[in-house]
Amino acid sequence: MGRRRVRGRDVNGILLLDKPSGITSNDALQQVKRLYYAKKAGHTGSLDPLASGVLPICMGEATKVSAFLLDADKRYQVRCQLGVRTTTGDAEGEVVETRPVLPWNAEQLETVLDAFRGHIEQIPPMYSALKHQGQRLYKLARQGVEVERAPRPVDIFELTLTGQGDDWIDIDVHCSKGTYVRTLAEDIGEKLGCGAHVSALRRSMVGPYGDTDLVTLEQLQDLKENDMPAMDRLLLPIESALSQWPDVDLSSDAAFYLQQGQPVLVPHAPTSGWVRLYEGNRHFLGMGEILDDGRVAPRRLMKSA
Repeated sequence: MGRRRVRGRDVNGILLLDKPSGITSNDALQQVKRLYYAKKAGHTGSLDPLASGVLPICMGEATKVSAFLLDADKRYQVRCQLGVRTTTGDAEGEVVETRPVLPWNAEQLETVLDAFRGHIEQIPPMYSALKHQGQRLYKLARQGVEVERAPRPVDIFELTLTGQGDDWIDIDVHCSKGTYVRTLAEDIGEKLGCGAHVSALRRSMVGPYGDTDLVTLEQLQDLKENDMPAMDRLLLPIESALSQWPDVDLSSDAAFYLQQGQPVLVPHAPTSGWVRLYEGNRHFLGMGEILDDGRVAPRRLMKSA
């Protein structure tokens, strides 16, 4: 039997999607992939169905750098509903406990929030994609099974109170990868003595990408019907996801050997870590890593190079 032909266009680049609430990240990805008729696409870290906001969609060769965005810092705008705990830690779960909410002033809340700033540990929620003995935790949770989870270290770089009501608070959170915002809201609720869950959530930053110039599914649908070439012009270059790493400019000879899989010596290159690789007139080749002996080794090269 012959190989199954992969259908779709060769589309390369990153779309900054404004994911709507009410659908999964995979649903949003599949809609974008169909609208672009793209051969290959992937997202860079799931948002809960409840959540909206920045969801970078990597298409084609851009999928090679999706891991860098998975590891990037994130920022969220969160509404914490006080006095109510749910099975999932957000508004989609069933209510498991209600407690009265004491009146807290901004200064008292600031003291509570300060306990969650910096390097902290979280116990991952049962409703998460982590695995226990080969099974996803959320599948066990749906069966009514709860297992012990080890605490995980995360970093809360910024935690700001942005609004307050009788039974809710709004917070802005800048955090490291792996942070569970639902768990953060629940833990803050416990510190306040009333419990809490996330009732609204929006992601406003993923790595170098903020929430300006986001594209909605409705906009894409309209462009597909009226101006499909404009859809491709919405795609950001692949290297835009990698702005935090330094550049290394290669000669034509060095670029040739590097594209054959060979590490090369580049004068004045950084001494360690990942680097963005360019040839000639700023032609992006991909990502490399500095070896112990100072040479630059190819790691994530683009086929288009």
